[in-house]
Parts: sequence; structure tokens; C-alpha cells
Amino acid sequence: MEQGLKASFYTFGCRLNQAETALISNTFSKADYDVVDIADQADVCVINSCTVTAKADADCRQLVRKVLRKNPETFIAVVGCYSQTSSDRLREIEGIDLIVGSNDKMNVLQYIETPAKRPEPIVVLNKLSRQPFTIENTGTELPTTRANIKIQDGCNFMCSFCVVPFARGRARSRAFWDIQREAIELTEAGYKELVITGVNIGTYEFEGKKFLDVVKMLLSVPALKRLRISSIEPATLDEEIFDLMRENEKLCNHLHLPLQSGSDKVLRDMKRHYSQDEFLRFIELGAAKVPDIMIATDIIAGFPTETKQDFEETCTVLSDSPLTYAHIFNYSDRKGTASSHLQNKVDPATKKMRSKILHALSEEKKTVFYKRFIGQILRVLTEEKDAEGRWTGYADNYIKVKIENSLNVQANQFVNVKIHEVGGEFAIGQTIATKRHKKKQDMVGV
Repeated sequence: MEQGLKASFYTFGCRLNQAETALISNTFSKADYDVVDIADQADVCVINSCTVTAKADADCRQLVRKVLRKNPETFIAVVGCYSQTSSDRLREIEGIDLIVGSNDKMNVLQYIETPAKRPEPIVVLNKLSRQPFTIENTGTELPTTRANIKIQDGCNFMCSFCVVPFARGRARSRAFWDIQREAIELTEAGYKELVITGVNIGTYEFEGKKFLDVVKMLLSVPALKRLRISSIEPATLDEEIFDLMRENEKLCNHLHLPLQSGSDKVLRDMKRHYSQDEFLRFIELGAAKVPDIMIATDIIAGFPTETKQDFEETCTVLSDSPLTYAHIFNYSDRKGTASSHLQNKVDPATKKMRSKILHALSEEKKTVFYKRFIGQILRVLTEEKDAEGRWTGYADNYIKVKIENSLNVQANQFVNVKIHEVGGEFAIGQTIATKRHKKKQDMVGV
């Protein structure tokens, strides 16, 4: 390999993609590439793609063209989900040199002997594995104080709107001991918070070990200070998780449980694995057992069979339940999914209107939740400075906090912050000197 080569990386989509980009980036670093920002000139640019929505596809194509406008000689590699499902579409884009599907994306460097522009792209699309897996390296190439740890890939649920089983294959789990190995290495490298990631992490199963076994094992890692669970299907999570949150201050009181719709009819059409009542009973139990818990969700606006009444039911669930906020996605047909064949789809203007209503409701609920903690003390892990030099970070329950008196604060540091106001996307406060933060069950923002 030539000396002094530079590589940049860009991630679209989910937290799992972020975890995988960190691992891929690490392989380039070990091969003596200098890892640079996507805005800088690089010899190689690796784009880890997403194909959950049509917008994600379009954003990927747009980024390819943007990079090439800045430096036409950059070797462009597009890897991951969009490559897996739409390699023919990517072949049409002039300037892409390498297209690697989901099965081989972690080994993308093996296909770049010399990063020189090609007249036609190399396409690597192999059958998606169904076997348990290990990961050879460690994802330490992240610019944050949180590290994502991949425990699982693929999904067997086959929801009618979802392309993920086609893009990532069927469910498979990472070797239990290999998760432990990377967790130890990440914490020894200085990461204080780990985030459990995967496609359908609640279905984890390896040699008799289940998801909660992974959680308990990670909580026992000596150098770990905080463990967070990323998006997890509500039907796969046991009520015991709330007891663990109460008992172990390392486990963040924060869950992201995709609802998708508040209408039982639409949930059936989506082929989801729970009813409205089952979802509500579960999150209400969580709010009762862990009073300061933040529970977020995903909602699809304008699913093909969603009527006005169905939409109103979804709004009621979001408004009246313990949900804190929602990520809103406009429904988008995905090739090969069952819902793409449904007739009489919701028109774009109605989808846009419903999305706008849900966004506004979500922001209102999030603000109300943040204001509950005015006057309370939150333990915050600092991440980055804002434009005015003030440190920002996240509390255990994922409240985003801005620290006003940041003079003696450093990155990757736990500080106790007393909240005095809410502004924009932040709870704002000042650091205070305390011997230790309160136990989670005593830190109720009421």
C-alpha cells in the first residue's frame, strides 16, 4: 500500500451502522491510513449506506456526487444496505469504484488494493450469512465518549413495510465471549459509556445466552461506567429490565421502543408483534417502576392503510402515554416489501400533514419531560462544546444537557449539573459539587 494515504468515512442511518463504521475505520487505521473528516480531501471515501427510506437512498447518491465534485480522484466505496438491495442503481452513478453488500462490508479494505479510479465499479454481493459471528477488531474510531457495541445482526420479523431483512438477512447473534472481549477493550481505551446495538437486539441468542444475559455481563465489566440500550422491539424485552434499571446505576434509564402506529388495525397490517394495549401496558409499567425513565419511539406517518381515525389513535397514544418523544418517518415504499403492493396509498400531502402534526406533538411532550427536571441534579457525561464554548452531553436518561459554567470541565467527564431552564433542544444548568449523585430511583424530576 502507498504511504500517507487518507481515508474518510460517512454513515447513513442507524446506530448499528455507526458501530460498523467505527470498526471499518479501525481496519484502515491499522493499515496505516490517516482517517480524516468527510469534508477533507481523501484518497478513499467509504460511505456506509442505509435504505430504510427512499430519502436515505437519495441522500447517499447526493453525497457521492458531492465528494466527487470536491475531489474527482477520490476512490468511492459504497457499502451496506443500499449496496445490498440496489447495486444496479449504484452502478449507474459515475464515479463509484466499489460496491460492497452487507455480508462483506466489514472487509471492504480487502477489495482496495490500490485506491485508483476505475472505469467500472467492483461489485461484491455474496449470500447473507445466517451463522453466529465474531468481529476481529474493536470500534475505537468514534469521535464521541460513547461507543457502540454490536451484539446481533439481521431480523426474522418481516414487518410488511421493512426492507431490513432483505438488506441485512436473517437474525444471527455475535458470540457472547466476543462481545465481552470488545467491551473490555473499549472501556480500557477510555470509553465510559457503551451502547448495545444491532438490528433486532432483543432476539439475541447464542449458546443458551439471551439478551438480558448480555446486559448483565456488560454491567459486570469493571471499567464500564454507563450502559445504554439502543432501539429494541417491545415484544422482545422482558419486564425484568426495569428492575435492573432500579438496581444498577450503570444501566441507563432510557429505552427506545418502536411503536410505528397506535392503531391495532394498522399494527396488524404492518405485521407487528404486539397490540396497542400490550405496548401501553409495558411502557406504563416502566414509568411506574422507573419514574425518571425516558421512553422514545418511532412512528410511521401515512402507512398505506392508515385512515384518519387510525392516525388520530396514534396521536392519542403519543399524547396520553408515558412516551417522551418520537422519531417520525413518512411512509416510503421499499422494493420487495409486502406493503409496497398495497393499493390506495395515502397521498404525499396527507403524509406530510400527519408528519408535521406528530413532530409538533413530539416536541411538546419532550419539552414537558425536560421541564420536569428543572431544579433537579442530573449526572451528565460530557461530549462536545457548542459554538459558544459550553460543554454539552447526555444525562443517564438521555436528556441533552448544556453546561453554562464549563471552564473547568473536560471531555469524557461525568459532572453533576443542576438544571435551571429548558431552551431549544437542551436542558440548561450549572455544575455543582456533590459527593455523589443520588440513586436513580431518588432522582425523580417532579
